[in-house]
Amino acid sequence: MKKTFEELKIAKSILKSLNDIGFVEPTPIQQQAIPKINSGVNIVGVAQTGTGKTAAYLLPLLTKLRKPEGLAPRVVIIVPTRELSIQVGEDVAELTAYSELRHAAIFGGIGWTKHAALVEPGIDILIATPGRMWDLYQAGVLVLKKVKYLVIDEADRMLDMGFLPQLKQLQEVIPSKKQNLLFSATFSESIEKLAEEFLDYYEKLEIAPTATPVEKVTQIAYRVPNYRTKLSLIEFLLEDEETFKRVVIFVKTKEHAEGVFRVVQRKSTGETRILHSNKGQNARINSIQAFKSGKVRALITTDVSARGMDVSQVSHVINFDIPNDYEDYIHRIGRTARAGNKGDAITLVDPSDEWHWQKIEELIRMDIELLKIPESVEIVETEFNENQDQLREIDRQKKIDDPTYRGAFHKKKRIFSSKRSFEDKFARTKERQKRKKRR
Repeated sequence: MKKTFEELKIAKSILKSLNDIGFVEPTPIQQQAIPKINSGVNIVGVAQTGTGKTAAYLLPLLTKLRKPEGLAPRVVIIVPTRELSIQVGEDVAELTAYSELRHAAIFGGIGWTKHAALVEPGIDILIATPGRMWDLYQAGVLVLKKVKYLVIDEADRMLDMGFLPQLKQLQEVIPSKKQNLLFSATFSESIEKLAEEFLDYYEKLEIAPTATPVEKVTQIAYRVPNYRTKLSLIEFLLEDEETFKRVVIFVKTKEHAEGVFRVVQRKSTGETRILHSNKGQNARINSIQAFKSGKVRALITTDVSARGMDVSQVSHVINFDIPNDYEDYIHRIGRTARAGNKGDAITLVDPSDEWHWQKIEELIRMDIELLKIPESVEIVETEFNENQDQLREIDRQKKIDDPTYRGAFHKKKRIFSSKRSFEDKFARTKERQKRKKRR
């Protein structure tokens, strides 16, 4: 039976904020996690992006804190990226609008003294990336001996980005007697090991089977021959301004990001922004904020640059390229259908992607039909180099499935098949014979 936020014993000041925000009904992860967190047990919450997991831990923890106390933080929330640190900080600010609780969001990429100034007057909640948190601790600015609640958010991302050594380092300086909460979109073997190492005894809450996409996402895929035809299809799709209102386009490389950006900017209405590793931190944060506010219609991004992005009104996610890590597909499509909304995920699959697409279907336990390109989309002939790259990738896939497969690109013996080649060979032989006779 569903419970209301009041029945879940959320503090009155927080309930008032929830009412202002428009949150009226707890999501499944909130229904399960809040009572467990209230009871004081360690938990591992497995829930896809967009299911309300941030509020699932914030609501009970903010209720437990009740009022400001001392200078050192009592809640520490460790996140993998600066964007997520900013986002969770904004969520805390919204939820504590009628509370005196203090918080700070800190992250790398800017001078640590600015963050030291946020922490020194005293805070109750700290949201931090691992590196910046360690910087402030080492500088003697951050005191961690009062921590009662530790949250590790997006733990799978944390491991993907190589933060395990930093997490172990921080675990050594945070009190062992505390409540530990770990949240992840997936529950892989590495996450299970992390949970056992950091949480000792814990209860696992899994809202949907691991690697199951958000239910309200409609998934479709198009069979597309090459890069240039993908650009034509993107151009065609974005002509429908009523349907494609706010779109995230995922690409594999910054080169693809720039190529898609040029086409979308030239052919599509509405502002377009681009995120990749060459863009500065402020540019990325400003682009995400502009997209979130609705000023930007299309955001083109790599997986790394999109981490931590939390925008509730994304109408479409388009996978221009299939991700290298299949679980990234789950994270990508979770950018739409957030906060109870519906959304669409569209994936463009070229011949060398079809093998990978099957692996993704196995992961999500769904069959998604590969559709033909709409007739009005220009189909461009595949360039020689791209065709060769596709064939090599298909060869590589076949060798994985069958190690005895020799492949289309194995070294072949030279064969004199043409008449001219045979005549040349015969002439050379006759010449050698003549030279021998002269000797």
